[in-house]
Amino acid sequence: MTTADEPTAIAPHDQYPTGVRDLHLTDSVRSARDDARAQGGQAGAWMPYLPASASPHCPPAVEPAALVWAETVAPGGYTHKVLACGTRLRFDDPTGDACPHLLLFNALEPTERLNVADTRKIPWQAYLGENHPLLSGDGRVLAVVTGDSSGRHDAFCGTTTDAWNERKYGDARPHGPSPSGRALFLKAAAKHGLSRRDLPPSLSFFQGVRVEADGELAWRGSAGPGTHVELLAEMPLLVLVANVAHPLDPRPGYVVGPLRVHAWRAAATGPDDPRFTATPELHRAYLNTVDYCEARGL
Repeated sequence: MTTADEPTAIAPHDQYPTGVRDLHLTDSVRSARDDARAQGGQAGAWMPYLPASASPHCPPAVEPAALVWAETVAPGGYTHKVLACGTRLRFDDPTGDACPHLLLFNALEPTERLNVADTRKIPWQAYLGENHPLLSGDGRVLAVVTGDSSGRHDAFCGTTTDAWNERKYGDARPHGPSPSGRALFLKAAAKHGLSRRDLPPSLSFFQGVRVEADGELAWRGSAGPGTHVELLAEMPLLVLVANVAHPLDPRPGYVVGPLRVHAWRAAATGPDDPRFTATPELHRAYLNTVDYCEARGL
């Protein structure tokens, strides 16, 4: 018995809001198990779809059964996947605010990775678009852009860092309100045995950047909602994606929208494709790629 002057004991769960306590009963192992199982079958706004054929956003003209990856990536989220040679990879921007920053690695030998400088230099074109190759530092084509309805991309700025986001938004924690792309790339890379030293500069899609006459980099923003970019994996790839605000975005808030990702089996570019011999430089890069893949039985 207690008096008015004596505090009553408060069970730990009584310290939390009633709504949360009522939703989740975890006061024993059995209750926790039953509570966890009761969550099965529920869907969130941002999630991978398993199996991939269950995606509610299957791209046009693609059979759901052909999908090998389907996911909606949260604003400020990241994802990663190993894809076979010949896989098609599609990014969709449903709101006009997605900004997927992309890193590619040779999945067989991750020391070979995306080289942004060569990706601009070899095709003699700094602006990403349809038929633009994404090259490694070893002179091979990791992937190629096969479709683009946006035209607003960036191969200059890379992604955001903790220092940048802390200065602009006041926070850069990976699970905070404004994570940096670099921090999310590091989390994704660690799941594949890679570290900070393995992360090169990245590309990004859906938020355009152009070089002005005076050399300044100008942010052009989005082409609007409903655009997409499609890539073709010319080698086995490890794909890392960080969906974060662009570093040049002038808006004061941390603005980024959801990203839809789908991938399905197809075939790599062959000698009969006009892209294979489009330029002397690209022809050489494709010959290097085919030589590497054939020697490994791919």
